[in-house]
Amino acid sequence: MKKQKNGSIGVVGATAIGVGGMMGAGLYTLLGLAAKSAGKWLPLSFLIGGIVAAFSVYSYSRLGMTYPDRGGAAKFLLRGFGDGLLAGGINVFQYFGWIIAMALYATGFAEYACQLIGIKSGGWHDKVISIGIIILVVLVNILGSSQVARAQTTIIAFELIILVGFIGFGLSQAHVPTLTASVTGGPVGVLSAAGLLYVTYEGFGVVTNAAGSMKNPQKQLPLALTLSLVIVMVVYILASIVVITTIGVQQAINNQGHVLAVAGKAIFGTVGMVLIVVAALVATASAVNSTMFGDDNLAIRISKAGEIPSQFGAMTRVGGTWGLFITSLIVCLFVIVFPLADVGQMASLAFLLVYAMVNVGHLRLADKTGAKRWILVCSIVLNLALFALLFGQTIVRGDWLTWASVVVLLAASFIVEFIWRKHNHQNLKWLGNNPKASFDNY
Repeated sequence: MKKQKNGSIGVVGATAIGVGGMMGAGLYTLLGLAAKSAGKWLPLSFLIGGIVAAFSVYSYSRLGMTYPDRGGAAKFLLRGFGDGLLAGGINVFQYFGWIIAMALYATGFAEYACQLIGIKSGGWHDKVISIGIIILVVLVNILGSSQVARAQTTIIAFELIILVGFIGFGLSQAHVPTLTASVTGGPVGVLSAAGLLYVTYEGFGVVTNAAGSMKNPQKQLPLALTLSLVIVMVVYILASIVVITTIGVQQAINNQGHVLAVAGKAIFGTVGMVLIVVAALVATASAVNSTMFGDDNLAIRISKAGEIPSQFGAMTRVGGTWGLFITSLIVCLFVIVFPLADVGQMASLAFLLVYAMVNVGHLRLADKTGAKRWILVCSIVLNLALFALLFGQTIVRGDWLTWASVVVLLAASFIVEFIWRKHNHQNLKWLGNNPKASFDNY
């Protein structure tokens, strides 16, 4: 990818990047599942999730201002913990987290595709459609995704127009009495739903990748991060209010994978349903593509840092890296094995833990970044609290495949990292020295 010059990205451009990183895919796929836990208080869950994300936004802005490059969370972990087993294991786990997110978006794409073509979701055809969009994204990345990248602003504008229209007309048809007849899991349900919805905000980290291309990242980066988070929070909260006050909680639960399509039909009729479905397909497909690109870059970076085999970053004869093909294969396996509800919960659990660890590492750098330690501590506590609540809910509900898979992936990340480091005679201590020059200069 061509490196952008300093000053080439302003506040508006960086805010658009942040909105594009967060907006869309999670809202379309997880709103119904969250309603099952939060009931009529679903908008409150979005608010809580956004507030918790705001603490991490502060942490990321300080880190991005001090270390302005494209490394993102992978770089921050290495900065905070050094080149040791802890940073390496969490980075491998982060790699799996992005894979789970891609499985979520691909599964969501299939849900809305089934709505568009008029077939019932939940069968083998869902898996075929999900795998099909993954294969298409791989081909896009092999042939070059520059055209897709250029179209990102148009995609964001299209989504916002559809969602703003949906919210505007939906609020005018809202029925407040609908709120009285709804199930709710109480405060625990609201908070666990906030944990589930955290993945809808996790894309804010992409803004820090643009810090190196800003003229004045010390002022522009925190402003862009804050603006993008506020815009997305407002859209999410209003969209959830429209859903709850038009079709009700039970309808949202009954149509978990495509709840916005049902709400769109209730508000606009068939035309509204089609518009929402098209917006959802664009959002989820775009999310798969951008996440695939980001995860491939993450694999290249941590392979250059010696945390995984260097072959991940090597190019194949047909184009694309080996990491691209390995990543897409693992995503396909997740799509086949896990339903939408499971991958949604797993993705949020993974990012809550990763962001908590980024903030733990940031505590070790607070003197250099100038961050307020109490804010970092609050971020750590809040992320871990939502993680514990959501994890506990999966156990209570008997979703053993979800919580067990997260535990296995976390353990496997550190086991793989330990074996690889031992094989290469690298540092096996939890903490290490400064990141390798190969990573810094990448």
